[in-house]
Amino acid sequence: MTTSVLSDRLALADDLVLTRMGFGAMQLAGPHVFGPPRDRDEAIAVLREAVDRGVTHIDTADFYGPFVTNEILREALHPYPEDLRIVTKVGCRRGDDGSWNLDTSREELVREVHENLDRLGLDALDVVNLRVADDPDASIAEPFGVLAELREQGLVRHLGVSTVSAAQVEEARAIAPVVTVQNHYNLVHRAGDALVDTCAAAGIGFTPYFPLGGFTPLQSEVLEGVAARIGATPQQTALAWLLQRSPTMLLIPGTSSRAHLRENLAAADLVLPPDAVAELDAI
Repeated sequence: MTTSVLSDRLALADDLVLTRMGFGAMQLAGPHVFGPPRDRDEAIAVLREAVDRGVTHIDTADFYGPFVTNEILREALHPYPEDLRIVTKVGCRRGDDGSWNLDTSREELVREVHENLDRLGLDALDVVNLRVADDPDASIAEPFGVLAELREQGLVRHLGVSTVSAAQVEEARAIAPVVTVQNHYNLVHRAGDALVDTCAAAGIGFTPYFPLGGFTPLQSEVLEGVAARIGATPQQTALAWLLQRSPTMLLIPGTSSRAHLRENLAAADLVLPPDAVAELDAI
C-alpha cells in the first residue's frame, strides 16, 4: 500500500493551509467519547505518526472526553509543528453521565474558548467552529457574534460553523468571515449536497463529520463492489469519493489505531475512475 505524502492542501487564508486529509481526534477519548482512552500510549503514538506523515489539520474539541483529547494532543505534540493547525469546537458541555448538553450562551462560549486555549497550550486558536443545535431556522447571530468578538480580541484567528443550514452560514458570514462548515455528510448521507457546492463556490472548507458513518459504519453493497473492483477497502473508497466530490472538501477521519490511520491516509492517493464515481454518485 502506498503511503500518502499528503501534498493536496487547501489554503483558506494566508495563515491557514490545511492538508485535505486531516485527522479527527474524537476517537482518542474513551468509549462513547467519554473518559480516558483504553491505551493512552497508542493515542499519543497515533497523533505523532499523523503529523510525521504530513497531516497539518487536526480536529478536536474540549468536550471530547471531556478534556481528554486536548490533553493528549498537548502531551503528544506540544510545542506544535509550525505548519500544524488545530481546529476546535465550542457550544457543548458534557454531563457527568456522558450526556451532550448544547450551550451557546455568551458565558459558556467565552469559558470554552479559554479552556481550549489553556488545555492546548496556545495563545490563540487557529479555528473555532460554533456547534449549534440542529435547527435550520434558528438564528445563530448572537452566539456567532460572541466568537467574532473573541476573534477581534486575538484569541481566535478564524471562525467556522457546525451543524448548520445554508441560511445560517450566510447569517454568520454577514457578521464575520467563515472559513469552515462542519456538517454531517458522507457517501450515503447526502442531504447537504447543495451546501457542499455552495461552500466550494465561496472558497469555504467543508468538513464532513462522520465521513465513514460515525457510530454506525457505512453499509452499501455498491460501495463494497466498487472497492473490490479497484483494489481498495470500502472505507478508503468512501474517503476518496469525498475528496473528489468537492475541491474544498476537508476530511477528518478519526481512529485510535496507527494501522487504521495508515489505511485512512492512503485514501488520499486513491483516484477513482469515472465509472466508479458515477456508480457511487448514484447511491
